[in-house]
Amino acid sequence: MTKTTLAGAALAALTINLYAVETRFWQHSEQSDFEKGSFENISLRSDGRMLLAPSVREVFDSSVPYLWAIAADSKGVLFTGGGGAGGAGRCKLFEISRDGKTRTVAELDGLEIHAIAIDKNDQIYAATDPDGKVYKVSRDGKSQMFYDPKAKYIWAMAFDKGGNLYVATGDQGEIHRVTPDGKGSVFFRTEETHARSMAVDENGNLIVGTEPGGLILRVTPAAAGFVLYQTPKREITSVSIASNGGIYAAGVGTRSATTLPSAPPVIAPVPAPTAGSGVTVQPMGRAGAVANPPPSFVPTSVSGGSDVYRIDPDGSPHKVWSNAQDIVYAIGFDPNGLPLFGTGNRGRIYRLDSDVLNTQLLNLAPTQVTSFATTSDAVYAITGNIGKVYRIGPGFARNGTFQSEALDAGSFSYWGRLSLRGSGVGISVRTRSGNLNRPVNNWSAWTPVPLQTSSDERSGRIASPSARFLQYEIALNGAGHVSAVDLAYLTKNVAPVVQEIEITPANYKFPNQSLSLTPSTSVTLPPVGQKRTSSSSSSVDVGTSQTLNYAKGYIGARWLAHDENGDGLIYKVEIRGSGESEWKLLKDKIRDKEYSWDSTAFPDGEYELRVTVSDAPGNPPGEALSSSLVSDPFLIDNTPPEITGLTATANGSRMDVRWRAHDARNIIDHAEYSINGGDWVVAEPVTRLSDSPEEEYHLAIDRASPGEQTIAVRVTDAYDNQAVAKALVR
Repeated sequence: MTKTTLAGAALAALTINLYAVETRFWQHSEQSDFEKGSFENISLRSDGRMLLAPSVREVFDSSVPYLWAIAADSKGVLFTGGGGAGGAGRCKLFEISRDGKTRTVAELDGLEIHAIAIDKNDQIYAATDPDGKVYKVSRDGKSQMFYDPKAKYIWAMAFDKGGNLYVATGDQGEIHRVTPDGKGSVFFRTEETHARSMAVDENGNLIVGTEPGGLILRVTPAAAGFVLYQTPKREITSVSIASNGGIYAAGVGTRSATTLPSAPPVIAPVPAPTAGSGVTVQPMGRAGAVANPPPSFVPTSVSGGSDVYRIDPDGSPHKVWSNAQDIVYAIGFDPNGLPLFGTGNRGRIYRLDSDVLNTQLLNLAPTQVTSFATTSDAVYAITGNIGKVYRIGPGFARNGTFQSEALDAGSFSYWGRLSLRGSGVGISVRTRSGNLNRPVNNWSAWTPVPLQTSSDERSGRIASPSARFLQYEIALNGAGHVSAVDLAYLTKNVAPVVQEIEITPANYKFPNQSLSLTPSTSVTLPPVGQKRTSSSSSSVDVGTSQTLNYAKGYIGARWLAHDENGDGLIYKVEIRGSGESEWKLLKDKIRDKEYSWDSTAFPDGEYELRVTVSDAPGNPPGEALSSSLVSDPFLIDNTPPEITGLTATANGSRMDVRWRAHDARNIIDHAEYSINGGDWVVAEPVTRLSDSPEEEYHLAIDRASPGEQTIAVRVTDAYDNQAVAKALVR
């Protein structure tokens, strides 16, 4: 946000720019201000507060493009799997022991592992895709097919208290129930294409998210289904149940008004990672499945961002979080029971602190956070692009940094004080500057800002070299937080410029302006949630359409001007005739970009205007700058044309009328005649074209009545000067 400060906040509401914006501020105090920067071990709350993030460390790099599923047994041993590693249709199941040792437990037939479940006896089950099958895997790595649902995809698995395994599938949207001995069948049909996500509550009910209808279903142990909520989204990527029985569900994608069955998720190749290259995994989505699957699944992109909904124990739904960019892949809970959202494609983990407050908790290097697992002492997150496992907590990082985006002052500027609001110890700031719109090696070096503390505010003068762009970095080394940052700057004064002068039509003037030069004592606020801003960069006035009033003898000019500093401007208008050497003042200290004057005080002839613009209203005496522009030559003509040789003779029932017209400076625009004071009638010249300073007229006119006739002729030039003459016919 760029904030303009004047003598008082009310002056910012002036509808005319009477005073310059001198000192400006970048004011960062909201989440949208900070999230344009980059974070390392820093969390950002939705109210704009930055604080140290939870400690996080990588515990396993699978070297496969992505991991989709993770589960923990009763002893805290983790099992994870995904796909994209290549090979002849084989995918790997990995184990991570409590002491951090990792191994490949098994290699299974299939392109990916999308679901892992562990029963109460710590027996491991893994589901592969496509042509989904469930495998039972022993600790020694031996595996056998446990159940074949004869479905294209297996999206989720979960056990109930009785040891029955529920398998959520696509592309028929069926849920299968498998008994401990491996016998299973279709338990529930969702009537959707995909049973996309699933969890089991304390009462043994299945909570199921679907696609493409975006439904959240409850299915009882007796296979009775009930739609808890139809979301506005297309796909429910994750459902999770809180300790109080509340249900959290993530919806992504745009659902059409009439939802039709869709094809299953796309199967697309992803190359194995190579040194120096990355693998891009797109957000979840759907398209037609190919007949011959390549080495891995990669969902297509999803538009519309994500929503997260909470369904309370009484069944009432609420949207508790929304983001237009990030796609929620997974929902988990931290040790305090607060919901965590794993997202792509920026590798962010969010925490829902309350219905009105959330925190951008972590930014992981991989681009997708795809699932969570919780043990007795930590939360684990897995990722895609590349597939890794991270341990979150306990405790917080020892230090963290935030780097702002490159702030653009619009032109060469001098830096002032940096102030920040927050509390705690271990807060430091440094800045760097440059004249390229991205921080690179040829910017200045980082320079500390010496902060002095007053109450909860710290401030110090920026020592980075004057330039156009500035970047700041905040380092936190303790339990403190920062909630707002203000940076003052002053752009170097640049002379304003008159870009163009346009002379208006003769005999017209601009309407009188009812303009008060007294600053307004009121201020207009934008809608709640929006900020009042003023641009720090230069602006160009392109002008507007204007209506002029007829005023004989007047002429005027209007012009375009701009100032890179946004200063208030005044103008001086001068005139000089052809052959004259000195400029004569017409008007000084004009605030409008227009002026009209009475040209009858000037002899006919060719003239020029000079418009001088000054930024004096916004700069101290002696520091104001100005520049001028001279118009193209223009004509002042207030002398009427001459009518000569007017004759009118009778010729039977008609009259023969002849005359000549001449103008010294302009073409003859038109001529008219009137008989005995009647209406004026247009007269056509002999040449039929009115395109010359000299025209000849020869008319044969019917007599209006017997007897004497009075013929009047009127000639008008291009500047609306008129001459009238008359003749008698007897």
